[in-house]
Amino acid sequence: MKRFRSGVRFAPVSTPALCLLVLATVVWPRLAAAEEGKALTAETAVTLRSISDLELSPDGNRLAFVVTEPPTDDGRARHIWVYDKRSGEARQFTYSAKSESEPRWSPDGKMLAFLSNREGGEQQIYLLRSSGEAYAITTGKRSVRSFAWSPDGKQIAFLAPDEKTEAEEKKHREKDDARVVDKDDKHARLWLLTLATGDAKALTEPKWDISQLEWQPSGAGLLIIATDHPEADQNTERIFFYRMADNSMTQVLAPRGPFGNVRYSPDGSAFAYVGCREDGPNPHDLMMARTGEKLAHNLTGASLDRQVFAFHWLGSPGPKNESGILLVAEDGFHTKLVEYGANGERKDFPPIAGVNPTMFAVGDGGVYFVGRSAARPEELYFWNEKDAPEQLTRLNDSWKQYALVAPEFYKYKSFDGQEIEAALLKPKNYDGKSRLPLIALIHGGPTGAWEDSLDTWGQLLVARGYAIFYPNIRGSIGYGQKFIESNRGDWGGADYKDVMAGVHDLVERGIADPKRLGIGGWSYGGYMSEWAITQTTEFRAAVSGAGLSNLISEYGTEQHPSYDEWFYGVPYEPEKVTGFLNSSPFVFLKNAKTPTLILQGEADTVDPPGQSQELYRGLKRYGVDAELVLYPRENHGFHERKHQIDRLNRIVAWYDAHMK
Repeated sequence: MKRFRSGVRFAPVSTPALCLLVLATVVWPRLAAAEEGKALTAETAVTLRSISDLELSPDGNRLAFVVTEPPTDDGRARHIWVYDKRSGEARQFTYSAKSESEPRWSPDGKMLAFLSNREGGEQQIYLLRSSGEAYAITTGKRSVRSFAWSPDGKQIAFLAPDEKTEAEEKKHREKDDARVVDKDDKHARLWLLTLATGDAKALTEPKWDISQLEWQPSGAGLLIIATDHPEADQNTERIFFYRMADNSMTQVLAPRGPFGNVRYSPDGSAFAYVGCREDGPNPHDLMMARTGEKLAHNLTGASLDRQVFAFHWLGSPGPKNESGILLVAEDGFHTKLVEYGANGERKDFPPIAGVNPTMFAVGDGGVYFVGRSAARPEELYFWNEKDAPEQLTRLNDSWKQYALVAPEFYKYKSFDGQEIEAALLKPKNYDGKSRLPLIALIHGGPTGAWEDSLDTWGQLLVARGYAIFYPNIRGSIGYGQKFIESNRGDWGGADYKDVMAGVHDLVERGIADPKRLGIGGWSYGGYMSEWAITQTTEFRAAVSGAGLSNLISEYGTEQHPSYDEWFYGVPYEPEKVTGFLNSSPFVFLKNAKTPTLILQGEADTVDPPGQSQELYRGLKRYGVDAELVLYPRENHGFHERKHQIDRLNRIVAWYDAHMK
């Protein structure tokens, strides 16, 4: 399964060929680096707000979006905001004590539907008119996962499992709740709600698990991503068309490997999705298929070769009854907007100085997008594609008081001559002459990347005098599909050598103190930290968050192991076991000497707690200074405020204790 990605966004993407034209940069003077200010602390580092799920109204005058609030002891609440183009103001739209998400305008723009768990804890669909209170239009002891308006606005299709039966509820109350794995799991079915009557009926059988739905513009049916083998540990999802006229379900495509985000063109003549060229390891290219055809065309693989994060069809059909597509792609540490016309011609937009676009919505005369950088938190912007973008929100203005450090982006040669891109944070008062304690932070993945986005680990540590090294080593996205595949079956091989080559480069340049080196990371970054301490004694301190110490037991206990299978196969076959073992840090723990802090969520299903426990037990056995910190209720990404603060404080204290 794809690992947690350090930085802000967790997603995969690809890179353009070297022959791309160098494009002019939009000048944006207002986005200068943060001025000298207060030092960031763990308590203030968790106060960031983030923006997601942009949804433009049919008339183009209102933009709904979701703001995720800073964490509390109960987790992170999400609320819907609306930007009004006519007034130029953005305001909060929902205010419940729980959360709201997935805002969707009705086709006539008079109503806004959204998901919320405000009553009873189950997520239901709510409807909010221009005036009045929101009210639930679905009920029951089951959570709605997603939904979509029908093109005529009279119905809503949604995904949700069946409710528990009375007998199941009784057994649960009486704690007679033994569960047969796979057989007793309830899967999301496709439902259809008729607004006039309030009736909802299931359209698919319980054996099917549906993960996405998309209405055909004509309203004749829906494209759905579904599998009739939800118990499988492999990628078994396919694309189907559900026809309303006869309630039939026909397979349209069976893409290889993981894929998602299926979207129809405005006229319904084609659909697109982000998928794999072959069988993995992650969705990378934009694929397009004409309605009725059995093959998809790779739109971006040859011409762009960068991972696609998000895309939107452009509104007006082209000369061949097609529409163009605008997308955001990862290009090294940065992102860029790219447009493909109706005839497949490509247009690269100039990079936007100071911020990198992530998700976006296309309006009349321009693009609304979420933008950010390593020294600038997320905000909402509008760009007319000519002038400097306009900042529309001030959600993170409080961060202007902190002394954030902008990175230096550069490239170095690895052991075999492979060029590796990296970022470096230096303390603000660095004199340029003395050697600094250096911490190498490794991103999650391995099919992930460091981006030009705010990283609180690094900002906290650079404020305390450390230099922070962020290498996008082999396997990272943003440099093309071949670069992603270059660590297949080789975790701890060339990717580890890329890390060490970068560390040694900084030592040779007189920046890093060879006697004060540290390493750390989360998920695959935690794995690389664990691997490093078994291969070298150069590091004085290491931090491993939700790492992987034993790739065999990891495969057997994690949720959805198909991602790992792409790299190593399955450990049940004798000829494949050697690969798993040779890349597992626990096999080499007797070599470890480095003091290691291990951080782990107890509810983690991506990299289960046993991985950190195996690491800790081995380090104890050989007398290595180690601490294992377990966080109750936390999964792979932490949600509770006190846990997030505790984690950051422990990280800083561990490096201080062993490197200063």
